[in-house]
Amino acid sequence: MSTASGTSQDASLPQDTEAKVSKSGRLGSPVVQKILPFVIGSASGMVATTCIQPVDVVKVRLQLAGEGSKSTLAASPISVARNIVAQGRVTDLWAGLSAGYLRQLSYGMLRLGFFDTFVTSLETNASKNGRSIGFGERAAASLSAGGLAAGIANPAEVALIRMQSDGMKPKEQRANYRSVVDALARIARNEGLKGLWSGSYPTIIRAMATNFGQLAFFSQSKSLLKKHTNLSFQVQTFTASTIAGFFASFFSLPFDFLKTRLQRGARGASGVPVYNGMMDCALKVLKDEGPLRFYRGFGTYFLRIAPHTVITLFVADNLKALLMWTKQY
Repeated sequence: MSTASGTSQDASLPQDTEAKVSKSGRLGSPVVQKILPFVIGSASGMVATTCIQPVDVVKVRLQLAGEGSKSTLAASPISVARNIVAQGRVTDLWAGLSAGYLRQLSYGMLRLGFFDTFVTSLETNASKNGRSIGFGERAAASLSAGGLAAGIANPAEVALIRMQSDGMKPKEQRANYRSVVDALARIARNEGLKGLWSGSYPTIIRAMATNFGQLAFFSQSKSLLKKHTNLSFQVQTFTASTIAGFFASFFSLPFDFLKTRLQRGARGASGVPVYNGMMDCALKVLKDEGPLRFYRGFGTYFLRIAPHTVITLFVADNLKALLMWTKQY
């Protein structure tokens, strides 16, 4: 969950805006063109994160509810949200927002920048052979970009989960992190640098699954909508991003679930971590809680992914128009 950006050909501006952009030639420096995907990726992601952070907080609480039990009395998203507000303040729905911003300044920025770089390279090589790149090459670019970015930005993910789940603990056991910097410093001090990369494996797998669903399916859907419909640019973007949001949710939720459990850092009575890696976590959840637990909160997760995708694309397209960016991505 993680943003979903368009591709170098499909996420284009409306034709009239695109023509003005091409004529203006502003920001045409090769160096600036290489930096802009990273800047726009982080900025649009931060706007989207601000909007959907409450949904993300509820999603995390749902995934952690009933840990270690097969109980089917799962709380609803609405009841979880009400409970958060009842136990604290409305602003608690934005718990971990600073960590969410850090995530967009790291993971969100890197995955979009890497994706643009990979696709541009693939297009350059393909054009030399007189062809254009296909779905498979775009999928490979999205998987690579997501995995690489997630591996680098994992500390932000850990801090985000710790801050969002802290309110679930008894008051006397809460860490009460003051900010994402405080969370990162305390995690590193108490658990070592290794603690900042806890859950990195499922995080990387989830990022690859999310990027595959978002970037590859958005690109393909947008291309087909352009070719076979007369829908407006805005409707095409909304429809394609919603489709991408569904596939991203479906492919990535089990890994997001495991990542959340691992990054929470729960420990038993003896102080030993409850889970010894992703496979151990998956097997214990399967045994103790049942297979459907991996998809608990799918509706909430989808409501997080889809709006984030739509908002990110909307903001990114408007930023491109504002900056008169001559190079599509």
